[in-house]
Amino acid sequence: MAVEGSGSDLVQVVALLAAGVVAVPIFKRMGLGSILGYLAAGVLIGPFGLRVFSESGSILHVAELGVVMFLFIIGLEMQPSRLWGLRREIFGLGALQVGVCAVLLTLVGLAGGFPIAQSFVAGAGFVLTSTAIVMQLLEERGEIAAPKGQRIVSILLLEDLTIVPLLALVAFLAPGGAETSLSERLTEVGIGIAAIVGLVVAGRYLLNPLFRILADARAREVMTAAALLVVLGSALAMQLSGLSMAMGAFLAGVLLSESTFRHQLEADIEPFRGILLGLFFLAVGMSLDLGVVAHNWRLVAVYVVAYMVMKALGIYIVARILKSGHREALERAVFMAQGGEFAFVLYSSAAAVGIIDGQANATLTAIVIISMVLTPLAIIALRYLTPRDEQSLDGVDIADGLTGSVLIIGFGRFGQIASQPLLLRGMDVSIIDNEVEMIQAAADFGFKVYYGDGTRLDILHAAGAGRARAVLICVDKPDAAVRIAQLIKAEFPLVTILARAFDRGTALQLVRAGVDYQMRETFESALVFGGSALEALGVDPEEVAEVIEDVRRRDEARFETQLAEGVRAGQRFLKGNIGTPIPTPLTQPRRAGRALNQETAVVLNNAETKN
Repeated sequence: MAVEGSGSDLVQVVALLAAGVVAVPIFKRMGLGSILGYLAAGVLIGPFGLRVFSESGSILHVAELGVVMFLFIIGLEMQPSRLWGLRREIFGLGALQVGVCAVLLTLVGLAGGFPIAQSFVAGAGFVLTSTAIVMQLLEERGEIAAPKGQRIVSILLLEDLTIVPLLALVAFLAPGGAETSLSERLTEVGIGIAAIVGLVVAGRYLLNPLFRILADARAREVMTAAALLVVLGSALAMQLSGLSMAMGAFLAGVLLSESTFRHQLEADIEPFRGILLGLFFLAVGMSLDLGVVAHNWRLVAVYVVAYMVMKALGIYIVARILKSGHREALERAVFMAQGGEFAFVLYSSAAAVGIIDGQANATLTAIVIISMVLTPLAIIALRYLTPRDEQSLDGVDIADGLTGSVLIIGFGRFGQIASQPLLLRGMDVSIIDNEVEMIQAAADFGFKVYYGDGTRLDILHAAGAGRARAVLICVDKPDAAVRIAQLIKAEFPLVTILARAFDRGTALQLVRAGVDYQMRETFESALVFGGSALEALGVDPEEVAEVIEDVRRRDEARFETQLAEGVRAGQRFLKGNIGTPIPTPLTQPRRAGRALNQETAVVLNNAETKN
């Protein structure tokens, strides 16, 4: 029996992994994102699909640790000073959004004929946005650190804090809930505050010394275990005090954000976070009761649309009141229009105390899950239905009729340095770039930069590429650099083209495109850096120069081989650090060889005669 049980467990583990591994790449290839892939896979293998799993509750409880670890890593990126700087967004923007949305969603329930207690609980649960979905979407778009991303993070933090008073309100609204005394309420609040203070004190005075001791022990697995202990211990402390586990993990991350062990902790936690977060989305998909949806499909459909629309409307109104732009307000409304995982906790508590029955709990849970499923689709629709933000060209001149003898395309950090020798020599230099903010900043330092996209042939004509003696391609995007080189070579074949290469692969493409000169952006600086390291280690400067020259020759030989045979060729010219022998030294001998005996002299003379 034990063998059969373990075999069944293994089947379920394999099914979980297979569902994620198969579904996520398919959905990402379709442009639907990884979250929707996990959710769909969860529905497929869950109790209401193929029934690989009979119930998803236990998996969901374990998978919630993925959200916990995600919040810990976000906390590691947010120093206390940065968090303090967001206090207005957290307690101002966050509180206002939660309040407005709670009122609007409660009105939706009342309009449907439900009692005020049930309407409030249902609406308040939907107010609590899915931290896991929104954070994952922000991470995929690279916007967590952006100002608009930080505002969303602030709102999510306030919502995490809101779960405590909401649970207290649920107890108060329950039949007989008013019997709970004020002292008991104050005790619950005091326990929560004490837990936060205790965690802050422990993080401030205990965590760094602990990790310093463990680092001295030089046991990597112990450091990983300690990282997990900190995350899970903080989450448990917050849970036991009535707060959310995610809040505890986030605070632990913030307290360790200025630690010298921050990067080590992030590397240790990251693998667990990724797997468990995917498992969380799978479990949410499994939790969707298709039977309840089929039986109450009209009610579910109406309330999914009503809740999402009203919540999005409330978010948009609050964002606009607080001076956010239309595009940012619209994006925030779509991002946060769904319910979240904390709704499951609130609805379960409400069912336990008799505010709602089991059928209502299942229906509300289905409404929340469907809203979570629809969010990635809504974001895709938003991307296609809204035009891209057009840059304001106020105060910026567009490239037209430029006549410089040298044209520089791209004026970032590379182009700025490359322009200096030309300008000091008195060359007539024209500069174009497609970043308005950079153009405006360059003007403050005495540069006249014109707006223009070098990947467009009409802009190249207007920028004077055909009249220039040389064109310098200094853009930082590899594909754009190759595209510009191909356009110029095809349209102006006699113009000298010098190009910045992002990496070796780009350099090979640029040479094949016909540029006259290309330079990998880090090559020369890395050589100087390596040479300086040798000198710092006491190597004679003349010998350093010879070694650097040998590196150049080897790199050139490898590059020529790659042009002929492909990017994987030329490995024999690299010097590795595992003792791989180098068959042929490329450094030229300082003096010609000479024979040390008569026999050798005869052989050398015969060889020279044949040559």
